[in-house]
Amino acid sequence: MSIIWFIVVGLVAGLLARALMPGRQSMGLVATLLLGIVGSFVGGFIGSLFSPSRRVFDLQPSGIIMSVVGAIVVLLLVGWAGRGRRIHA
Repeated sequence: MSIIWFIVVGLVAGLLARALMPGRQSMGLVATLLLGIVGSFVGGFIGSLFSPSRRVFDLQPSGIIMSVVGAIVVLLLVGWAGRGRRIHA
């Protein structure tokens, strides 16, 4: 049951991150789900930086708030990396 819960939290985190992020992100449901899952791991990493009881390099899923924060960070990084790839006509 934990895998299903992880997928649901990832989807909700991805949807919330896309809703909170200004601009248009053209991605489907699967990409939004993957964004939320990656955001969960990034949020867990960010949370472990501020928690003395966690080790930084332990990959662990985080709660919904840190998952959304992590997904926003991932969206910012993808947007920043994709800026130079635009073709100017």
